Amino acid sequence: MSEQEAEQTDRQKYEFQKVIEELQEYRGSGTQLVTIYIPEDKQISDVVAHVTQEHSEASNIKSKETRTNVQDALKSIKDRLRYYDTYPPENGLVIFSGAIDTGGGRTDMITRVLESPPDPIESFRYHCDAEFFTEPLENMLLDKGLFGLVVLDRREANVGWLKGKRVEPVKSASSLVPGKQRKGGQSAQRFARLRLEAIDNFYQEVAEMANDLFVPERHDMDGVLVGGPSPTKDEFLDGDYLHHELQDMVLGKFDVAYTDESGLYDLVDAAEDVLAEHEILQDKEVMEEFFKQLHDGEKATYGFNQTRQNLNMGAVEQLLISEDLRKDAITYECPNGHTDYELVDATAKTDAHTCSTCGEEVPAEEAEREDAIEHLMELADQRGTETVFVSTDFEKGEQLLTAFGGVAGILRYSTGV
Repeated sequence: MSEQEAEQTDRQKYEFQKVIEELQEYRGSGTQLVTIYIPEDKQISDVVAHVTQEHSEASNIKSKETRTNVQDALKSIKDRLRYYDTYPPENGLVIFSGAIDTGGGRTDMITRVLESPPDPIESFRYHCDAEFFTEPLENMLLDKGLFGLVVLDRREANVGWLKGKRVEPVKSASSLVPGKQRKGGQSAQRFARLRLEAIDNFYQEVAEMANDLFVPERHDMDGVLVGGPSPTKDEFLDGDYLHHELQDMVLGKFDVAYTDESGLYDLVDAAEDVLAEHEILQDKEVMEEFFKQLHDGEKATYGFNQTRQNLNMGAVEQLLISEDLRKDAITYECPNGHTDYELVDATAKTDAHTCSTCGEEVPAEEAEREDAIEHLMELADQRGTETVFVSTDFEKGEQLLTAFGGVAGILRYSTGV
């Protein structure tokens, strides 16, 4: 994946995360919030038929208020489905609709449509509850990485993918390796030789499966995991059966009892610590470089205003934003032609502002407010700056949020700002 594609993915995930956080705040007074997950291969006509059936069955709901709200939500969903042709967009479609509590006994009907989520929707799901069902989307946003999986012993092998948190078995093979007991008439030496040849042939077959699957994707992969009993996995790796580029991508070998499809899942469980470390490896590297420039160089910037100023100058090579940053950027345009910027909590109210240049007061209603991350990313796009979202799951990542306001940058050149 190119830097541009990775950046686009990060932007999409951030936008989805914002919508999910909004949806998680909503509550219905009864089981009246409807969620529908639609895979890309599900015909829209089938979904409409399902919604129509649910609308009919909702007439049996005893509570008049809940019945009305559910039917209104289903009607809204049906109306939205008219905008689509035979099938949903790539990766599918999610629709949320229902009457949410707004306080004081009042409700407000909302409908949100999310197209083309980060990962394909795997199955059609209809869900009606007092909360919107966001868990599948949340799991997609947690998904990171593409890893090749190999499990083998001397009897069988399975090869597949770990895509984020989803294990996808792809290929399997069974061996012709004879057991340790030789048949009558064979010398022990000849039997041992034939057995070693059969093992070698099987390892070559397993490697060919892995090579055919992984090599074309090697530039997008984050690593290879190999599992099985000892000494099988050790013999396989020590024998250099894998393509040399894949061999260099092996992150570890792990003891796994089963080598059928379930063994792929066991391998992922056994490699949990390695995968968790790998997820934040890039974040750690970029933060190490930031701190190096901060302490020993002149190519670091931090804080909203300072980083924004360097962005405008085109001086920022990498814009670092904390994944947990939830702030708004407020722009105050002074009547005398001066502009001030301020970073505030997303829920904070806008107050009148005193211009830092001339002291003129700017009325609150004249301030422009927008999401801080979108504001910074737009500037970054205009200046050819790479945006990196940094996890808070390690010390320096947490420091970006708590000590530097969640915004920093690595500069192309020293600016003195």
